[in-house]
Amino acid sequence: MKKIVVAIDGPAGAGKSTIAKLVAERLGYAYIDTGAMYRSVAWRFLQTGQPFDETFISHLANTMVIQFKPEAKVNRVFVDGQEVTDAIRSTEVTANVSRVAAIGAVREAMVEQQRRMGDAGGVLMDGRDIGTVVFPNAQLKIFLTASVEERAQRRYKELLAKGEQVDLVQLQQDIADRDKQDSERAIAPLRQAEDALLLDTSHMNIEQVTEKILQLVEERAQ
Repeated sequence: MKKIVVAIDGPAGAGKSTIAKLVAERLGYAYIDTGAMYRSVAWRFLQTGQPFDETFISHLANTMVIQFKPEAKVNRVFVDGQEVTDAIRSTEVTANVSRVAAIGAVREAMVEQQRRMGDAGGVLMDGRDIGTVVFPNAQLKIFLTASVEERAQRRYKELLAKGEQVDLVQLQQDIADRDKQDSERAIAPLRQAEDALLLDTSHMNIEQVTEKILQLVEERAQ
């Protein structure tokens, strides 16, 4: 089969990264975690302790080097040589990543890197605007979603497993707010591409979703 570009978009907490990593591993494709790239910019900005300033953050995005190093089923993330795999998943980064990602110059810097990574095909990317902006000509586009309640429940279990005390009702509200923020932003808003396949995972387990996407890739890569 030829190696294609697979674009997976969807709202926060839909399981995009988990599924994308599994599918990429099964296919032998490169996995580019675009969400981690924006989180890396937010993390770098927070490390400076500076007040929110779009010009300053844009400069950071254009000068920092982001790398992915898959290892033992973990997609390790590095910023300028420093590992930030866990650091970029903190609640502070999560609270700031949407407005950082909404800065036009930041998105331009990240999209340029993403397109360069996907030029040769055999790439799987997930995010908010992969099928609409980054790779509008991707051979397979999937819009992966689940109900707000289901996404909150998944996140709740994930945080509890890490020993963090969280409120489920607050998580639901946070996710609903994030959906609204991502969908209404002026630049590259979250939306389903016209030619993307909708895949609601509310009542599907990880293996079922993985197998479904592998089937779709096989069909498109003939």
